[in-house]
Amino acid sequence: MNLVYADEHGNLFDHPDWIALGRSGDMVVELMEDELIPLPDGATLVGLPHTRPIGIHAASGEMRPLPGNYQAVGALLPQGFTRLCIPGYMKTDKEQKLPLFGYSAVVWKDGAFHVAAQQCDDPERWNPLNCDPKELTVGVERLLAKYPENRLYQHLSNCALGYECLTASNTFLQRWEGAVPVSFSCNAGCYGCISEQPDDSGFPAPQTRMNFKPTVQELVDVMMEHLNAPDSIISFGQGCEGEPSTQARIIIDAMREVRSRTSMGYININTNAGLTDHIRGIVDAGLNLMRVSTISALDDHYNTYYKPRGYTLANVEKSLRYAADKGVYTSINYLIFPGVTDREEEIEAMLGFVKRTGLKLIQMRNLNIDPESYLALIPKAQGEIYGMKQMLEIFADELPGVVIGSYTHVPPAPLNQSR
Repeated sequence: MNLVYADEHGNLFDHPDWIALGRSGDMVVELMEDELIPLPDGATLVGLPHTRPIGIHAASGEMRPLPGNYQAVGALLPQGFTRLCIPGYMKTDKEQKLPLFGYSAVVWKDGAFHVAAQQCDDPERWNPLNCDPKELTVGVERLLAKYPENRLYQHLSNCALGYECLTASNTFLQRWEGAVPVSFSCNAGCYGCISEQPDDSGFPAPQTRMNFKPTVQELVDVMMEHLNAPDSIISFGQGCEGEPSTQARIIIDAMREVRSRTSMGYININTNAGLTDHIRGIVDAGLNLMRVSTISALDDHYNTYYKPRGYTLANVEKSLRYAADKGVYTSINYLIFPGVTDREEEIEAMLGFVKRTGLKLIQMRNLNIDPESYLALIPKAQGEIYGMKQMLEIFADELPGVVIGSYTHVPPAPLNQSR
């Protein structure tokens, strides 16, 4: 498996005399054959700025950086695929932080690019190649013309066309899971927030957070347009906003208005679930699906990353349990990282969390972060590190009734939508 690297102009090469390596946490590791799959459709290969690729020189057996002015290369995977290793690299400038993406190890093997990853879900719906730009532009123009005063559609048009957000694009294509952002504020200060960073963080936020409070009618317009098929999903809580439950009042009023008009489709919230009282109100208004973002079921790790304001992981667990007891199809947006999520203590804690909360689905989501910054922030490993592939096998064995996936699913059986 040949080392893949890039020159300063972004041209990609593979080196037949160098064997590719990966990283698990801060350890450089060999890549196993059973960890590699062909580069998926919709994946993107990128150079890692301010890095040098690390490999094994085949003739000498020595592990070292590739000589020359070259960058390491990583793959950005589409939804449906879980990375097993990050690329093997060293930084040439330790003060520089990598852009907020989830980099996966990539190699050249059997005449094609391969990545260290495992398919955990059907990638078809979230393949960027299935979003036709011309069709999207027509959808944006149509809904902007129909609702010229609706600021949500104006905001989402930039998300769809500017940031190429697939959930926002679905809102204009009126299919599958669509977006309805609602909050400009948050009750957490996530270290890797993709929409808002402190000026001194060193991370350039890849997108802009919404800066207005929508009205109930603006929400209702978007929801009614999207809930037009039995399997349609409209979701509060997007990457361009803060915590949606901080705007529980307008969410509840909009949900009640929409459900007075139609029982079609599913209403979902992507949330940190820390505001348990607000979550209860949203659940009671007729919520169908709830996806809770988490990085760990251990308090010290969770608190270090999320920096929760006025809530704890116990509140998150209480919210999930309440929603599950009320018939909501619950899942977690599990932010995973090789060498961390597969630690013995992390696995044990998450298994207990899943069982206590009655979760139906775990969405394995590759954490977008600068690896060195993240590893310096969180607690050190306490036990064995199993590897991501074995971790996935443990979850499948220990949680036979829980779906291991990558994105929000329509439940396998109809929900009670009259609640």
